[in-house]
Amino acid sequence: MPNIKDRRLRIKLSIRHKIEGTPARPRLSVFKSNKAIYAQVIDDSKGHTILAASSKELESKGGVNLEISKTVGKKIAEKALASGINEIVFDRNGYLYHGNIKALAEGAREGGLKF
Repeated sequence: MPNIKDRRLRIKLSIRHKIEGTPARPRLSVFKSNKAIYAQVIDDSKGHTILAASSKELESKGGVNLEISKTVGKKIAEKALASGINEIVFDRNGYLYHGNIKALAEGAREGGLKF
């Protein structure tokens, strides 16, 4: 029976075969751990990260909750709009679109990014 890591990796690769970040519409990739949540905007044609935000930048202590995830989404949207990016492709990175991942996406939408 495959474990959760193998399942997430299989789903992640399936997603990455379907989406790609371009200079006009870069990819917003999300990673979560038990202690933090990270988001980065990536241009896959050049293969580099344009900008990033994480819950570690915030002044919060402890783990990650929905409110912190939403704040990280707003922060990445603010940075993206400041650098001239207003449309992105969302990469949930193999995680279910649920909980903290959904909260981050909603925060980015509220911040002004279009998916």
